[in-house]
Amino acid sequence: MEPQKVILYYCFTPLEDLEATRLWQRTLGDGLGLKGRVLLSPHGINGTLGGAMTALKTYVKQTKEYPGFKHTDFKWSEGTGSDFPRLRVRVRKEIVTFGAPGELKVDEHGVIGGGVRLSPRQVNELVAQRGADVVFFDARNAFEAKIGKFKNAVVPDVRATRDLVAELDSGKFDHLKDRPVVTYCTGGLRCEVLSSLMKNRGFSDVYQIDGGIVRYGEEFADEGLWEGSLYLFDGRMNFQFSDRAVTIGRCERCDAPTSTFYNCANLACRKLILLCPSCQADNVSTNCSPTHQDL
Repeated sequence: MEPQKVILYYCFTPLEDLEATRLWQRTLGDGLGLKGRVLLSPHGINGTLGGAMTALKTYVKQTKEYPGFKHTDFKWSEGTGSDFPRLRVRVRKEIVTFGAPGELKVDEHGVIGGGVRLSPRQVNELVAQRGADVVFFDARNAFEAKIGKFKNAVVPDVRATRDLVAELDSGKFDHLKDRPVVTYCTGGLRCEVLSSLMKNRGFSDVYQIDGGIVRYGEEFADEGLWEGSLYLFDGRMNFQFSDRAVTIGRCERCDAPTSTFYNCANLACRKLILLCPSCQADNVSTNCSPTHQDL
């Protein structure tokens, strides 16, 4: 059987004929037998796809032939097409929902006015130079940080990305406006948008990790500033960069170490709950925990 992989990618570029782009991407993905999700908006493309390696290489090659997507950074990871139920290609107002489509500006070079891009090595150099003054700012949903984050990171209390703008506008992070702030997220998409929104609100020294946690983990695994597991929005649920990864998540039932989320078995809830293998085997997720109501 041919080896399978998963690709994660995004590209900010102005798109005008969204329906034609959607049909092209749908036809391309279907023809190659790929599964996953592709989102399109006037600001660009965002996708996660799984399938046979040969098919994915063909997809990458043909997608890059479109002039606006030629510089797209495709990140490869372990996984298969079976990690996704089907192929979905959709058009949205935003390729990541911050609830501020009119505020984000892009051109053929990407986001206008975003933070300074840092390679993983440059991130470590910045921390070595400026020490504890550097603030890591999580651009993900708060529950994702329960199993993995940068050490001493600021994790806004948000259930969804669309809540981040209100958090910024609340004033609770204004004391960070003159400090070096490094935004981060899974693959670089959310932190690129967030860095732009932060600069628009007066944060003066803003950076973004180029390629996000994925790129940082590829270079430093668990020997750098990242700790724990990376949450993933597909059948894999989480990913560890090495067998030396620490487990920072705690079971909501017994407080044992764990990095695995499960959907609550209570059909009226179905929110994510962190469970250790023993508690999951006991099917305790059928009884709602008051703690995971906040996820």
